[in-house]
Amino acid sequence: MFSAIIVIFGLIVFEVISSIDNAIVNAHVLKTLPQKQRKFFLLWGMLIAVFLVRGLLPFLIVWLVNPALSFLEVFRFAFSGDAGISEYVEKSKPLLLLGGGVYLYFVALAWLFLEEKEYAFLAEKFIHRRSAWFYAIASTSLTAIIFVSLKVDPILALSATIGSTAFFITDGFKKNAEEKEKELIEGKSGMSAWSKVLYLEVLDASFSIDGVIGAFAFTIWVPLILIGNGIGSIVVREFTIRGMGLITKFAYLKNGAMYSIGSLGIIMVLESFGQHYPFWFAPLNTFLLLGIFLYLSHRELQLAKA
Repeated sequence: MFSAIIVIFGLIVFEVISSIDNAIVNAHVLKTLPQKQRKFFLLWGMLIAVFLVRGLLPFLIVWLVNPALSFLEVFRFAFSGDAGISEYVEKSKPLLLLGGGVYLYFVALAWLFLEEKEYAFLAEKFIHRRSAWFYAIASTSLTAIIFVSLKVDPILALSATIGSTAFFITDGFKKNAEEKEKELIEGKSGMSAWSKVLYLEVLDASFSIDGVIGAFAFTIWVPLILIGNGIGSIVVREFTIRGMGLITKFAYLKNGAMYSIGSLGIIMVLESFGQHYPFWFAPLNTFLLLGIFLYLSHRELQLAKA
């Protein structure tokens, strides 16, 4: 019970900080919607985000890396603890961890090299000015991971390439979403109010992928992921409605989220190759990074007031 509570709390914190971008986009676009559509999205959008996307996606991921199991058997594994299915899923765990780890590592690497940001450290500014390095480092890293994978299990190499493919697909969608967001906020888009609601739902689904994949660094037991990510997404919705001003004041919160995503990605890659970590390691990593960047953000606020 103690380990479950620690994991759930870690999942909640990770879901919240990894969904900051999503909450900010939602808040900005919601301001352009009439009251009726705004209420519809805040009610039904939350139900879809919590129960449909974050509810089904963990099962879908486990099923995809265990093709010999039916979808119903994956549900049975999650809720009944069937020993035979559990053993089968445990054997496939390296595939899940490596694909997810490569995905998260690329997400953090792309943010570090390519995205505009508030610089918490001088090194971040130095790296951002050399954005072209991203492609060299990403491709070299993937080659090295595949090389090691082939020595362990050739199927692991396929998992690594699937993780990188998933990153480039979702990253392209997010880049397009950023442009669309600017058009919506500036009123340049000809989209109707209901089209904007549908756009937000699709965007919500794409942003949820980071949180769900990262959750497997904490545990592969799906019920814990459902509880932690579900509560975390509800907290994010509350921030969307009431607390966006508070979130945006913490300049380096996004930095903490991305370093947490990157470190979890590295942990997942190492675990896929046989390195073992205690249950509290991933949550502790998330808490520490969040604490560091909350402190840096608070210090920045105090200096601005002085």
